[in-house]
Amino acid sequence: MSGEGRPTLLDIDGTGLRIAVVAGTWHERIMEGLLTGALRTLEQSGAHVEVLRVPGSFELPVVAKAALEAGADGVVALGVIIRGGTPHFEFVSNAATDGLTRVAIDTGKPVGFGVLTLDDEQQGIDRAGFPGSKEDKGREAAEAVLATARVLARVRRG
Repeated sequence: MSGEGRPTLLDIDGTGLRIAVVAGTWHERIMEGLLTGALRTLEQSGAHVEVLRVPGSFELPVVAKAALEAGADGVVALGVIIRGGTPHFEFVSNAATDGLTRVAIDTGKPVGFGVLTLDDEQQGIDRAGFPGSKEDKGREAAEAVLATARVLARVRRG
């Protein structure tokens, strides 16, 4: 997998962290690749992990917020949105992106953004962490939430 431009100096120690993975159910093959990459990373980090499945990407923000309010230290949000012939793609993509951003800001807790917005299924396969994939966006979203949780802990300690 290509790692060009990928950060290498992240603190992704999940010891003592409760991380919720909120994952949509659309586009099952791609989603399972994302979920596998995220779970592998979180388990290797030592974090306690809970997986919460939701119907689609539109539902990610509300469940992410509920998980954070219930005590999770961070959320990895995973979704797959593939462009079709209607404006639905833009509405769902914007709602998921804006909603997850708002959840992070409102709760002050990290949200790892693993929502793929794609033109076609092949782009998702290329990013889902399968053997031969160019990227592993599930892993990257998990690393982002772990690293951000560690930075926030340092900031709050002063």
